Amino acid sequence: MRVKVNGDLAELASGLSLVALLNSYQLKPEQVVIELNRQVPPKAAWAETFLKEGDEVEIVKFLGGG
Repeated sequence: MRVKVNGDLAELASGLSLVALLNSYQLKPEQVVIELNRQVPPKAAWAETFLKEGDEVEIVKFLGGG
């Protein structure tokens, strides 16, 4: 299926959850916020939130520094 991830078209396996998407990008859930189709789903629902053809995902990673 085709999904837009951070503005780029990505070809992904169907039935992919938000947690699985993060794993495929080697990102840790505690270090990011996800926007799915212009809404922010609660982290508790990420494992049960599955992507569909045409979805748009924005992943924002927190960076520490000082």
